[in-house]
Amino acid sequence: MLEKALKGNIIYWGWLGFLLVIIGVGAGAYLMQLDQGLVVTGLHRDVSWGFYIAQFTFLVGVAASAVMMVIPKYLHNFKAFGRMLILGEFLAISAVIMCLLFIVVDLGQPQRLMNVLLYPTPNSVLFWDMVVLNNYLLVNLVVGWVTLQAERKQMPPPKWIKPVIYYSIPSAISIHTVTAFLYAGLPGRDFWLTAVMAPSFLASAFAAGPALLILLALVVKVFAKWDPGKESIQALAKIVVYAMSVHLFIVACKIFTAAYSQIPEKLYHYRYLYFGLEGHTTLATFTWAAIIAGVIGVLALLNPKNRQSENILAFSCLLILISTWTDKGLGLISAGFIPNPMKQVVIYNPTQPELLITLAIWAKGFLILTILYKVAVGIKREIET
Repeated sequence: MLEKALKGNIIYWGWLGFLLVIIGVGAGAYLMQLDQGLVVTGLHRDVSWGFYIAQFTFLVGVAASAVMMVIPKYLHNFKAFGRMLILGEFLAISAVIMCLLFIVVDLGQPQRLMNVLLYPTPNSVLFWDMVVLNNYLLVNLVVGWVTLQAERKQMPPPKWIKPVIYYSIPSAISIHTVTAFLYAGLPGRDFWLTAVMAPSFLASAFAAGPALLILLALVVKVFAKWDPGKESIQALAKIVVYAMSVHLFIVACKIFTAAYSQIPEKLYHYRYLYFGLEGHTTLATFTWAAIIAGVIGVLALLNPKNRQSENILAFSCLLILISTWTDKGLGLISAGFIPNPMKQVVIYNPTQPELLITLAIWAKGFLILTILYKVAVGIKREIET
C-alpha cells in the first residue's frame, strides 16, 4: 500500500521537501546538542524539564484522542466515523512517534534510553510511561494497517482484530493517565500535586486531539479532494465543545482551591502563572491569552450554526488548539518549577537549538502523517471509484 505515497502533485512533493529542509536544520542543531550537551538548551538546575517535555505532554493527549472515534464507532455503531477513523488512528501513530522523539532529545545522550530496558524499575512511573506509549503505538499500527488493508480488498477485517480494537480504548486512556501521574506523583512540586491532574489531562486531550483532527480533515478535503464526511466532522466538533468545557471547569476548580485555601506553596505558582512574580509577567500574558482563546472557541462552537460553517469551525478549533497547547506546552511545565522550592524566581527560556530541534521533530511527525494520509486517502478514493 505504500506505493500510494510515491505518487503526488507538485504541492505534495513541495510540502515533503519543505518538511525535509526543517528536519535537516533541526538535525544540525541536534548534532550540536549531542556534542556540547544539554547546556545548549535553556534547561538548568531549577528547571530540568522544559520545551521538549512540554511538547511530549501535549502530544500524548493528541495521541490519546483517537479513542473518541473508536468508542462511538465500535461500541455504539456510529457509522459516520467510518470514513474518518483511519485519519484519527494515523494521527495517533505520528503523535506517539513524536512523543518518543521528544523523550530521546530530552535525555541528552540517546543511549541513556537503553537504561530503561536494561535496568527496568517497575516502581517508577517513567518505566510504565514507556510501556504504555510503545504499547499504544503498536496497537494503532496493527489496527490501522490491518483494517485499511481489509477495506482495500473489500473484505471484512479478520476476527482477531476486534479484541485489539477494544483493547485500544483502555490503552488510549492509560497513556495520558500515566503521563499525568508523572507530574501528580511528585510530592515536592505543589503545583502538580493534585488529584485532578489525570482528569484535566484527559479533558484537554479530548478537546485538542479532535480539534486538530478536524483541521486535518478540512485540509484533506481541500488538497486531497476527499471528503471525510460532514457528519463525522460535526460529531467531532461537539466532542471538542464538551471536552473543552470540562477542561476549563477543572482549571477554574484548581484556581479556586489555591485561592480559597491560601496555601502559600500553591499560591506562589498560581500567582506566577496568572499575574507574574518579581516583574516576570510574560507567562501570565500567554496564560490569559490561552484562557480567552479557549473560552471564545467554546462559545463559538456552542452555536450549531457556527459549527456548520467550515471557516468558523476551523478558526474555533485553531483557538482551542492554541489554548490547550499553551496550557500544557508553556504553563504546566514552567509554573511547576517556578518559583523553586526556595521561593526564588529563576526564569526558563527555550534557546534557539531547542526551538530548531522541536520544529524538526514536529516536521518528522507531519512527514509521517502526510505519507500515512496519502496512503489512506489513496486507498479510500480507489475503493470509491
